[in-house]
Amino acid sequence: MAGFWGARKREEKAALEAQDADLARRARSALVSADERIRLTTDELAFAEAELGPGPTKDLREALEAVRTHMQEAFHLHQLNHDEIPDTPEELRTRNARIVQLCEWAEDLLDDRTAALAEPIARARRAPEIIAGVRADAARLRARLPEARATIDRLSARYSADAMKQIEANPAEGEQLLSFAEHSASVAERRRDAGQREQANLALEASTEAVRRAATLVDAVETFEIEALRAEATLAAIVEDSRGDVAVALKEPHTPAVSKAIADVQEALAGLPAPGVNTDPFTHLSRLREANSALDAAIAAARERAARPIPPLEHVRHAIDDADRQLAVARDVIAGHRGWIGADARTRLAEAERVRVDLDRYLGTSAAAATAIDEDHREQSMAMARRVAFLAGEALQLAQRDIDAARPQDMTPWGAPQQGWGGGRRGGGDLMGGILGGLVIGSILDGIFD
Repeated sequence: MAGFWGARKREEKAALEAQDADLARRARSALVSADERIRLTTDELAFAEAELGPGPTKDLREALEAVRTHMQEAFHLHQLNHDEIPDTPEELRTRNARIVQLCEWAEDLLDDRTAALAEPIARARRAPEIIAGVRADAARLRARLPEARATIDRLSARYSADAMKQIEANPAEGEQLLSFAEHSASVAERRRDAGQREQANLALEASTEAVRRAATLVDAVETFEIEALRAEATLAAIVEDSRGDVAVALKEPHTPAVSKAIADVQEALAGLPAPGVNTDPFTHLSRLREANSALDAAIAAARERAARPIPPLEHVRHAIDDADRQLAVARDVIAGHRGWIGADARTRLAEAERVRVDLDRYLGTSAAAATAIDEDHREQSMAMARRVAFLAGEALQLAQRDIDAARPQDMTPWGAPQQGWGGGRRGGGDLMGGILGGLVIGSILDGIFD
């Protein structure tokens, strides 16, 4: 048996030594790789600064400085592993693990920072090509400006000034942007030749953005004409549908919401311009769609209400009064027997009182004093009143259960001894207790059946 345990310990020790040896090899390899990466990144930083300038390369420069600082710790730990002072396996293991951690962190950080500069560097190196593209795009867009102006003149004869506000200034703004783009491209070219790479790149970005915005403005003129024609066609269909919806709605039960929705649709239809008058199809289409949707919603609500009768006002008032009575009874019983009432009854009472307050808030006034509750609020009001009554009833039942459980077993519900006419004490205290108990319980029962 001793031989078995000895062999097992030797195996475990050998496995641990193998792991330590592997960790030591990883630490040495990580040091070499990280050091080479620092040297390579230093060269890349020089190239990046030559292409982009010092501003865009600030993050990479700061990362490189941080990596150099932390790698000094890694090299120091490796030196401790090979000095003349003997080390325990635990010390070697801890140092090597720290070396690997520092090296991996350094390479990950440098990877992240150099990757962020890859696209700007590639863009800077393609600057001559990009500048040529900016000038070609600007020339092509300039050739489209006369056509855009002619399109706006043609559309102005058909659509209102309000509708044309979306695009009437597009050709002039586009021409300004193209002039700015051409000027920025020239600035980028001169700054690049002068070695001012950071300023050159900023000017290059400004020129490409200006061309992009000019193209959007010119394209918007053509898009407007297509979308306006589509809006006119859609408006004609919506007008026909709206007139049919109004005719149907006039036959529906006329709730106030339906009447208002019908009036809104009719007003939107009346606001449409006569044939031959310049119009804004987008505005009219939006207005008519909103009015038509509101009418559909009002009709649906009216049909739903017709299918579900609205509670009469008197029924709602009776439900609220009944809830208030039951709530008052439960409140009085619990208040009169506070020492005997448990958490369940108190919780039901608190919930009933909360729902009762919510009912007043829902109606916007004191429900008991309200002279009228409109039809839109009756169904919800009755449901809330019934909830109050139900909770108050539960509170009363739970309170009575607690009272019965706490009352002495040798006492009747009226407080008198459980003995017949022929026996038991007839003391004044017992008699008074019975009278007082009868008065209390009697008042409670009177309240219940009031």
